[in-house]
Amino acid sequence: MERLEERTELAARESWMLFVGFGYLQILDLLTTLAFLIRGVAEANPVVRWTIGLAGNPFHGLLYAKVIAILLGYVCLRWNRRTLLSRATIAYALLVTWNLIALVLTGLPAR
Repeated sequence: MERLEERTELAARESWMLFVGFGYLQILDLLTTLAFLIRGVAEANPVVRWTIGLAGNPFHGLLYAKVIAILLGYVCLRWNRRTLLSRATIAYALLVTWNLIALVLTGLPAR
């Protein structure tokens, strides 16, 4: 019985760490998206474009979208949808990596 409780506690901690990583990636996505918007690149995600238009301010619109994303991540955590949260975290990790690569490459001087 004690062994089962240890595994349950470990799984709960791992799920929380996954959620924290998901939240961290949301912040990084917000920052990289702001960097693109400052450079004049239009937002590609129609939902985020809608929240930006609704807010009337890019930062507030992005912030609303990220709060919604974090709330959905929390729902996944509470409803024990770890696989879904894992896949979303991986997707955002790839997206943030892509954004950073694009920002670095567009910031390099032409040869």
